[in-house]
Amino acid sequence: MVEEKELAAKIRELLNARSAESSICPSDVARAAAPDNWRPLMEPVREAARHMVAHGEVQITQGGEVVDPESVRGPIRIRWTR
Repeated sequence: MVEEKELAAKIRELLNARSAESSICPSDVARAAAPDNWRPLMEPVREAARHMVAHGEVQITQGGEVVDPESVRGPIRIRWTR
C-alpha cells in the first residue's frame, strides 16, 4: 500500500505540473501512484488531502467553492491554498 507521505508528495507533484489556478481530482493522484490498482487509493488520497488542508497547504473544493474537508461528500477537487 502507498503511504500517506507518498500520496501527499504526489499531490504536490501534480499540482506543481499545472497552472497555479488549476485543481486536481483525487483519482488523478491515485492513478499516478498506482496505475493498475488505483481505486483502493481513493480514500487514502482524500485523507492525505485532508491532512494537507489542516496544515494550510491545499484547499478542497466542490463546485469551485472551498468546502469543509471533514464533512464533504461526493466528488472533490484539490488545489493550492489561495
